[in-house]
Amino acid sequence: MGKLVYGDAGTEIEFDDRVLTHLQIVIGAKLRRRESFFFSWKDDPSVGDGRSSIWLDSSVPLYFRFSGSRVPTINRDWITAMTASANSGAGLTFIEEPGEPSTPLPKSTA
Repeated sequence: MGKLVYGDAGTEIEFDDRVLTHLQIVIGAKLRRRESFFFSWKDDPSVGDGRSSIWLDSSVPLYFRFSGSRVPTINRDWITAMTASANSGAGLTFIEEPGEPSTPLPKSTA
């Protein structure tokens, strides 16, 4: 499991490396254009089974930490779907990879 480390407080959100790679592409594209947005996901039951959101802005430090060294194959359909979500009024909402078995839900820690 990789981690997205958010903000100065170092909030860590765990994602599968494959998921994290796709998120990095979508989030990076938005932030390069200086577009701020929410990123939301459903929490893993081990951390409360609720949902979480963070505000992403180019002024907020982000660190993508992958547990493996291999870069996965990119699923263009998944990138397109997540980009459409990120461009909506609700912001980027984590969605599972189209056509794949369900992925583990994210876990966040402060």
